[in-house]
Amino acid sequence: MNLKAAQEAVDFWIKKHGVRYFDELTNMAQLTEEVGEVARIIARRYGEQSEKESDKSKDLGEELADVLFVVLCLANQTGVDLQASFDKKLQLKTERDHDRHQNNPKLQ
Repeated sequence: MNLKAAQEAVDFWIKKHGVRYFDELTNMAQLTEEVGEVARIIARRYGEQSEKESDKSKDLGEELADVLFVVLCLANQTGVDLQASFDKKLQLKTERDHDRHQNNPKLQ
């Protein structure tokens, strides 16, 4: 599924199951909360903090999907075509960063 199809799937779900989109500020707060859940898992699972017993069953993929869902909601309600924006950004990064990363001694 590409990003355009993902945006359409989220829009369909919202209209069928969610009644309507939360307002943009509510979704921004929701996005922050979801990113915090991802950060918590990564900090404890891959960082130096010990993982609490209650966090061991958390699914990182599911939490990342929550982040993506809210990003897709925000894109839909603000009229952003994420597929076009992502394609443009990837092209920009390819042109701008190709040599930079390949020549970075910290990455060797």
